[in-house]
Amino acid sequence: MWRTTIYRELHRRLADVVGGPTAKEFAKLDIHTVDDLLRHVPRRYLAGSEMSDFSGLRIGEDAALVARVKGASQAGSHGQLRVNAVITDGFTDVDVTFFMPRAKDARSQGRAQAMADWWVSELLSGERRGIFIGKVGMFRDQLQLTHPQFVMLDGAAVRNPKNEKQQTRAAMSRAVQRSTLVGLYPAHGKLPTWVIAEAIQMALPAVAGDTLPEWVVQEAGVLPFQAALTAVHQPTDRQQAEVGKARLKFDEAFGIQLAMAQRRRQYAGEHATPRPRRVGGLLDAFDERLPFALTSGQVSIGEQVFDELARAAPMNRLLQGEVGSGKTLVALRAMLAVVDAGGQAVLLAPTEVLAKQHFHTITRFMGDLGQGRSLGSHPEATDVVLLTGSRSTAAKREALNAIVTGEAGIVVGTHALLSDPVEFFDLGLVVVDEQHRFGVEQRAALSAKAAARPHTLVMTATPIPRSIAMTVFGDLETSELRERPVGRAEVQTVFVDTQRNPGWVARAWERIREEVAAGRQAFVVCPAITAKDGEGLTAVEDLAPQLATGPLQGLRVGVVHGKQHVQDRDAAMEAFAAGQLDVLVATTVVEVGVDVPNATVMVIMDADRYGLSQLHQLRGRIGRGGHAGLCLLLAAVGDNLDAHTRLTAMTKTTDGFELAELDLQLRREGDVLGAAQSGAGSLKLLRALDDADVIRRAKTLAEQVLADPRAGTDPLLADLMAKAEEVAAADWMEKT
Repeated sequence: MWRTTIYRELHRRLADVVGGPTAKEFAKLDIHTVDDLLRHVPRRYLAGSEMSDFSGLRIGEDAALVARVKGASQAGSHGQLRVNAVITDGFTDVDVTFFMPRAKDARSQGRAQAMADWWVSELLSGERRGIFIGKVGMFRDQLQLTHPQFVMLDGAAVRNPKNEKQQTRAAMSRAVQRSTLVGLYPAHGKLPTWVIAEAIQMALPAVAGDTLPEWVVQEAGVLPFQAALTAVHQPTDRQQAEVGKARLKFDEAFGIQLAMAQRRRQYAGEHATPRPRRVGGLLDAFDERLPFALTSGQVSIGEQVFDELARAAPMNRLLQGEVGSGKTLVALRAMLAVVDAGGQAVLLAPTEVLAKQHFHTITRFMGDLGQGRSLGSHPEATDVVLLTGSRSTAAKREALNAIVTGEAGIVVGTHALLSDPVEFFDLGLVVVDEQHRFGVEQRAALSAKAAARPHTLVMTATPIPRSIAMTVFGDLETSELRERPVGRAEVQTVFVDTQRNPGWVARAWERIREEVAAGRQAFVVCPAITAKDGEGLTAVEDLAPQLATGPLQGLRVGVVHGKQHVQDRDAAMEAFAAGQLDVLVATTVVEVGVDVPNATVMVIMDADRYGLSQLHQLRGRIGRGGHAGLCLLLAAVGDNLDAHTRLTAMTKTTDGFELAELDLQLRREGDVLGAAQSGAGSLKLLRALDDADVIRRAKTLAEQVLADPRAGTDPLLADLMAKAEEVAAADWMEKT
């Protein structure tokens, strides 16, 4: 597969270099190849000439300390010798305790005694300096490290390294002697940083050359690959290490952006059936019937979409919008334009709840325009059908027939749309809602049902920070819908720390009773379905009966969660929407697509367990009518400053884009996007928030490189593209 020697070497299995058992330990850090290993960079560096400051040590945290030994002694009983030492930064002392191997017989006891004697008299003798790595504890009001890894910085570190621990210290000593700075790598208990450093030094000599053409390296203004690896793993100072790391970050950004640029070129070269807007058609009839005016954002984005639908190249656009900004209406108008042009449009939703909500919203908006076969329907009309897994066999058969004959111009459904029996008459537009819940295979399966490549509109109700959108959705044109339609009420958000103010919980239930008495409805959201699922979190099946027989007694309380039978869940949702239930106790199944304008209050239990963007989505379920909303965030956070910061931020703004940026700062992109979107295992160093400039520079250079005649014949670029496509097909771009 790999054309060049360097890429073949980098893609060698790590087991071939370090052996199978050690490779298994590396796999726990998501390191599987030589390339993964060499791009595993130190999380920090220690200089042997520096002394650590002990004043910032915290109990329970791992620490790496450069310190001076004040003295050592030995003690022990029952065949277990230990060496006690005291290390200092010059102001504060830390006790260090080491346990010698337990003696099983007189011979082993003698060896342990000899080792303890040597440690006290030579290895840990007074005034020597060393690096000590371990977890900070407290014993008898004194800071302590128990059995830390260590290496002495002045003098021999070991003698006769035969056992594993002695060999580890030998490796530590070699690492210190190799470089002015000692790198501390992300590690785990069975794979200490020194073993990682040894493996890297073993692999480095075999990697010769560069992974990028020389002309690209020069244009990028970064170090050559080998020089960058040396700078990162054997630096003389921190500045050199940062310059080396900059090259490795650029590699990640450039690989992704090259794949993105190639895709954009492929899209531009593909043919799609133009779907120009038709005057006097279904779309015009629909617009005339709208009982409200479109926002300026809906109009401008709509015109942008109509223009792209009319082209022979497929539209590929991301529409991200503020909660309640009317994304569905923008998508519906695009679908009607395609129907007017003789095609069909499909809306793919990740859940049945959301698919049915979209279906009801569309049919409500369209009225008899969505009843093409009904007697007395408007002359400009088309069928709108719903296809989900839970529909009856007869209903599915009828929907499939309407789809294949073209009678259904608009199709709404879930993953059921991806199955083989679904055939379209002329699929012209694919709308994917909540895109991050679908993978590339599912998108491809739906697009493959069209004769020509269909136009694509991707929607997300979770605003994505620009820095992430540039990386994750770099192959799509992006539109942002920020305005909320006129008539949407304001929502007040209040954070209640139930650990400090437990009595305020009762007031939350009183507020629900007050809203219900005024003719309104309420949501109560829980993070778990059952107590067993929740591990101490509030569970729907526990809280709902407690509320119904306690503080909300007399109110009509319903339950919705993901483990219910679909029919039961739908019945509860429909009853709540119809006003037949006062309170709906639910999981995050109500996060998107649920539209109950009469709901004015929401209580979110254990609110600290959610990200800001998800809390914003949940909050968006209230205040959708003309009545003011109240969102109560209940969480026992106590001294958790991060949770306080996040939940307090929710009370200060209703701007989803602002919250998305803050969420990214607080939780990093891996958590914001979710495990499948974090790029873990593919992108090691690149951080969308911190490295936006690197990503932008890489994007510009990727376009330049693809336009260069040399790109078509360069084997290094071919290998880089192959590697980038592996990343793309894994979990960074496509499953977002």
